[in-house]
Amino acid sequence: MEKTLKISKIREGTVIDHIPAGKALKVLDILNIYENNSISIGIRVLSNKIEYKDVIKIENRFLEKIELDKISLLAPSATISIIKNYVIIEKFSVDMPSKIKGILKCTNQNCITNSGEPVKSEFSIISKKPLVVKCIYCKREMKENEVTDNI
Repeated sequence: MEKTLKISKIREGTVIDHIPAGKALKVLDILNIYENNSISIGIRVLSNKIEYKDVIKIENRFLEKIELDKISLLAPSATISIIKNYVIIEKFSVDMPSKIKGILKCTNQNCITNSGEPVKSEFSIISKKPLVVKCIYCKREMKENEVTDNI
């Protein structure tokens, strides 16, 4: 099979690879980086590791820890490549933390984090596969689809 480049290389920035097929737009949505960034997206790109994947290339932008944590909730198999002068200088997999603070909204309307109090939401990871998180305040558990909807 002939290998062709579907998305052009970037000079400097971040490549988010091995995103589950169909989740690239949600990843972009939670990162909220549409302005002032040149972004290339490959959706349902044929992959050697998984049948299909999504890929995002963000020119002139490097991700912060909280952004990597958000990606780990949506795409735990994602890899991040840091590009400088068209060369990958660093590559790593996202790592889901054991606690998620200030990223998710609790689905329990009576939770203290939804009452207007100056309290950031905080969740413990109960299971990574399938994804299940638990609010440390009200003990509400949320499954993957609820997590995705409340980032």
